[in-house]
Amino acid sequence: MVFSQSVDSIEVYDFLEVQITVASPTTKSPFTEVFVTGKIEKNDHTEKFAVEGFCDSPDGTIFRVRFMPIEAGEYGYTVTYWQDNLQRVYSGKFKAVNGMRRGMIDVDSEYPWHFIWKGTGEHYFLNGTTAFLLMGWDDEKIIRESLNRLHSLSINRVRVLLDGRTDHFWTEPIKPGRGFRAYLNPWVAKQPDDIAQPEFDYARFNVDYWQKFERMLKFAREKDIIISIILAWNDTPIHSVAGSEDERRYIRNAVARLGAYSNLSWDLGDDLDGFRSDAWTHEVGTALYELDPYHHLATSHPADNRHQDRSSPWFGMTSFQQWERPIHGWMLEQRVKQTATGRIIPQVNEEYGYEDHYPAWAPYRAPAASPESNRRAAWEIAMAGAYQTTGETAKRGTGMGSDTGGGWVNGRGDDTMKMLNGYAHMVTFFTGFDWWKTDPHDELVNHGAYCLAEPGHQYVIYLSHGGDVTVRLNPGQYEVKWFNPRSGEYSGAQVVSGPAWTSASADDGEDWAILIKRYPKQVKSYPKETTERMNAVSKGGLISL
Repeated sequence: MVFSQSVDSIEVYDFLEVQITVASPTTKSPFTEVFVTGKIEKNDHTEKFAVEGFCDSPDGTIFRVRFMPIEAGEYGYTVTYWQDNLQRVYSGKFKAVNGMRRGMIDVDSEYPWHFIWKGTGEHYFLNGTTAFLLMGWDDEKIIRESLNRLHSLSINRVRVLLDGRTDHFWTEPIKPGRGFRAYLNPWVAKQPDDIAQPEFDYARFNVDYWQKFERMLKFAREKDIIISIILAWNDTPIHSVAGSEDERRYIRNAVARLGAYSNLSWDLGDDLDGFRSDAWTHEVGTALYELDPYHHLATSHPADNRHQDRSSPWFGMTSFQQWERPIHGWMLEQRVKQTATGRIIPQVNEEYGYEDHYPAWAPYRAPAASPESNRRAAWEIAMAGAYQTTGETAKRGTGMGSDTGGGWVNGRGDDTMKMLNGYAHMVTFFTGFDWWKTDPHDELVNHGAYCLAEPGHQYVIYLSHGGDVTVRLNPGQYEVKWFNPRSGEYSGAQVVSGPAWTSASADDGEDWAILIKRYPKQVKSYPKETTERMNAVSKGGLISL
């Protein structure tokens, strides 16, 4: 038996790996009969934790243990291998250095409606999308290209299934074959391509598949994309028995193998209430939180939003499914409900209707889920001090039609799919000011406009269909800019004074955002270009951008 350490020095939020090579394994079931654990401690005793290892070969010749340091410094560790009466212990050391990796996302303790990157302290504006069966692509180049494309469109979180299989595609033009499979096999199966009866051996993991998932996760990490790992799916016709040793082994393996990647969050299951109870969700969520030494954010995604374990410590963010439009008022209500629990966490609507997707049970009809309608819904959510995960159209087809798409089903897209361009403009807007310091204050504006404010410092107004607005401001002078959510362009600035300001009218009926920030100093006159622009506004209405 040989123990080997991957490196002597790593960056904080990367991981060190210890490999155990067993030349002549005697176990017939390496996933159930061998146990590997690790303990790590910083030399100054400020950080220590324990991890579990995992088997990384079907025959039990290779095991691995991973340590992800979250602080710079010198570390020591021990790794222990157990099999029957055999025990081997290995000790080592390494150094962790700051490399400015963004690391994990977490709830901001000072502004708990929002997220931060733990590695840098930057705030994280969650802008997610769905790619359930991303791992169904045989060619990993397609997986990488899909993530690259999403990254270029300012997507920073993707919902991806770890386990899932389906033979129906909700009226979408998806036909498996030609390099795409609608089934994922985390376990060895006698009939791996049988959707309903794969005959999984829950005691043996499909190592090749888990290694493939890791490669995707590592690629996403270099793009600062968080992968929301969905552990189970209601559309899947077969699940391990709730509360069984098979189920616990699956979750433990996921944490042991994947938990040292900084760029993940856990999702216990999609439409989870369709196959698991609230009691199960609380119990397993709590166990997952205790098992994961890094405490990655975790949630669950029920079909009925009543089944959110809002008040539990393991539950790091909500994951709503709310399709009805308009959505702004409903998201505001969720903040009220969350506040009532005595525990504030970010509010996220992760399913509010996929682009151009109109199942019979949807609460709306076309064009309510058009690219434009979904973009506006995303703004409504953001203006409630909340976050969203969308889903691109699948109409470009997989295995049929143009065969260049897949969207929310499998993550692939092409240049004709433009919806996320509008979302990218929204990200640009919000990350251009300290959005996390604002709260919903619709009472400060009229005419049905939405308002986020840090009163006296900054105000954001959203006009969903043009018109004018009057906003109540704290006394003082403010800089005002109009923002076009469709093009991503700003107007020139003007300076206005509190305690109230009435905008020009946007008579085009389109949506507009207005950013109002405390002017850095009192002024008696406006800059020439600002005066000219204000005159143009007063004479001709809102300038078209």
